Amino acid sequence: MANEVVQDTSDKKQGVPMLLRVARNTGDSPEGSSMDAGCLSEDNVSKVEGLGREALIPPDRLKRGDPVQRAPRGRIPKGLSLADRMRRKLKTKRGRQAYARRKVAAEPVFGRIEQARGFRQFLLRGMEKVRTEWSLICTGHNLLKLWRAASAGPPRVQWGLA
Repeated sequence: MANEVVQDTSDKKQGVPMLLRVARNTGDSPEGSSMDAGCLSEDNVSKVEGLGREALIPPDRLKRGDPVQRAPRGRIPKGLSLADRMRRKLKTKRGRQAYARRKVAAEPVFGRIEQARGFRQFLLRGMEKVRTEWSLICTGHNLLKLWRAASAGPPRVQWGLA
């Protein structure tokens, strides 16, 4: 839906522009935005919420296998920092479920591009050429997804013995 290559060492400035590009490309903006921990900033959260969307950005790197903490109850205490508000939001059942969708929506794409397509480094040099190369990789990935979905046809009925 949207892709970009930048030379910034941090993703902090990339979240909102990507959200706006997705909205422009699809004609609709996502219900919410879950971003990497590196994107947490007052500016990003206020811009996402200014679009009428929910921001889910962990202040700390979430690790697999960490015990699930008890969900907070009651009103959000006044005076919490942005990081503490996000921690609280991500501890709720709804926050955990929404952020967990990121694991199956966004992250596997990079794994497939790396493993299945063998793309581990750019072959061209210069930002314009690298952006073009990355756009071609992403377009190929999306075309394969569309082809598989179209060739699958309607769901097949599985007949078994009773």
